[in-house]
Amino acid sequence: MASLSAKTCGGEPPPPRYNIARACLANGAETNPDKVAFIVAHDPVDPARDEIWSYADLEDAVLRLAGAFAGLGITRGDRILLRLGNTSSLAIAFLAVAAIGAAAIPLSSQLTAEEIEFMAADIEPELIVVAPGLAIGHVGETCRVMPEAQLLVRAQSVAPAVYADIGADDPAYLVYTSGATSRPKGVVHAHRALWGRRPMYADWYGISADDIVLHAGTLNWTYTLGTGLLDPLVNGATAVVYAGERTGAIWPGLIERFQATLFAAVPTVYRQILKYGDLSSGAMPSLRHGLAAGEPLLPSVAADWQTATGRQIFEAFGMSEISTYISSPPYETPRPGSPGKPQPGRAVAILPEEGGCDPVARGEMGLLAVHRSDPALMTGYWKRPDENPFRGDWFISGDLAVMDEDGYIWPKGRNDDVMKVLGYRVSAAEVEAALCLSPDIAEAAAVAIQPREGVSVIRACVVAREGAALDPDNVREFAREHLATYKVPHEIVVMTALPRTANGKVQRARLRET
Repeated sequence: MASLSAKTCGGEPPPPRYNIARACLANGAETNPDKVAFIVAHDPVDPARDEIWSYADLEDAVLRLAGAFAGLGITRGDRILLRLGNTSSLAIAFLAVAAIGAAAIPLSSQLTAEEIEFMAADIEPELIVVAPGLAIGHVGETCRVMPEAQLLVRAQSVAPAVYADIGADDPAYLVYTSGATSRPKGVVHAHRALWGRRPMYADWYGISADDIVLHAGTLNWTYTLGTGLLDPLVNGATAVVYAGERTGAIWPGLIERFQATLFAAVPTVYRQILKYGDLSSGAMPSLRHGLAAGEPLLPSVAADWQTATGRQIFEAFGMSEISTYISSPPYETPRPGSPGKPQPGRAVAILPEEGGCDPVARGEMGLLAVHRSDPALMTGYWKRPDENPFRGDWFISGDLAVMDEDGYIWPKGRNDDVMKVLGYRVSAAEVEAALCLSPDIAEAAAVAIQPREGVSVIRACVVAREGAALDPDNVREFAREHLATYKVPHEIVVMTALPRTANGKVQRARLRET
């Protein structure tokens, strides 16, 4: 039997005209306008600092901000770069951009000015919206920049816009993700991407309009943007995010305070809660189950969570280009070590590493692939005409895996130099290129290591230029100046030479053992 879930995507195709913002807001604002749609908590215990948005209020704010964008000359197809924090402004701006048919680019607040300069040059946005205190380097010299506060003031004095009549295939947003190259690449998603998320609603979340979904991540991350905002809204549920300082101890209290029925996080957060959180008998009575994605869920963490809370964690597997397409459904008992099966309606195959479009046999390792007919699949990489991720009609994920006789997927790592660290995909080449900007570093190689089970961090091995001396602390500080926090190596190893094969290729396996 071949490792194939379906030959083509069997889900219901999206309607020809489809607008993400309308899909998320219009029905709720019309049928249940006073229902709470979105909450931003700014303090773990003080409800006076909560922002609470009804469906009617959220739609009004979105359409007024859309009107402000339109008043600035922003029109269909324009690209708007959102350099904002984990705030309601980011959520409202993202939906407002989609509402008028432009394309939003939400960026992590952790990115450095240097990284922002690269992305602005790459994307050539019509407008950059920036929050106070977030560096943008020299982009103001070539791009139109507007402070967040100024844009919000404009929105108060304009008439609300109307939802643009957009095609499902029209671009809606772009996210940057790490690949095997030294620079991130933009992943372009159409409005149909939201429609394409429908298979996970029954087969990962088990979501309904009665749910309250608390996500532990930040909104500029695609995991949080989808699972923590768009999916609850399109299902008529309530989305909750937390904008304060994060520790493992705060989450049980937030779950109880908001009576969250679903909690989504990376497995690292579940480990932190188990270590530092109050999980005494009767804690989190509203919680139905947890959702995990972004990094592998260790069977021990899932078992400890169930023992401590009496609830299960249901895992999902995906990537920026397709979101989560493999998951453990809430109506089945998860299989420890596997994120689950391809969601019904998805066409997923395990293809040979060396080429070809015929799936390997069940039980054999190969490359995970998704059929191009899936509406959740990206439309392509931004300005990367030479990068073709397709093999025939199959999108090649770069993840190695095995599909067993029952259809469960067992991931086996990457077949390239992309590292998975704390739920983020980080390019080894990007880290290495940043380190080699130092006048004291001749060579650098980055690998992901596991100092303890379930914890992945970056180790950078560096070689000094002739006559230079390298201090690990100084190298790490240099990295902080050029890389987002989550890309900065946790461990620096100074070497006289990098180990290489006879053909000159760096032996990364030996670097992990150093």
